[in-house]
Amino acid sequence: MTAIPRSKSEPRSVAAVKPALLGLAEKTLEDGKAEDLVVIDLQGKSAIADYMVIATGRSQRQVVALAERMLEALRENGHGRAPCEGLRHGDWVLIDAGDVIIHLFRPETRAFYNLEKMWGASFGEVAPVPA
Repeated sequence: MTAIPRSKSEPRSVAAVKPALLGLAEKTLEDGKAEDLVVIDLQGKSAIADYMVIATGRSQRQVVALAERMLEALRENGHGRAPCEGLRHGDWVLIDAGDVIIHLFRPETRAFYNLEKMWGASFGEVAPVPA
């Protein structure tokens, strides 16, 4: 498994040609000012999805806004209505877009659950979280 921490100054390095859905998720989150965007490549490692995207919003309000923006972008780009959990509370929102699973967290919730480490440890690797 490869975790790919992203910041606006880093070049894209997931793959030379990324699936459109992953690109849409990254662009939507970047446009919404999501922080600490990480893409975990699950291809060949898990049957649940090809990629997991993890990002942080500074507050419950921003997490909800990011999730709503993501759901709207998915619908507008022909991906239909994606199942979504946690939208009402805004601490941790999960969006299942099929080949891409999107996790949006408040900072404290992300640190508590530490999905990057959990997914990294399950495959013998620890994925770094950008500071």
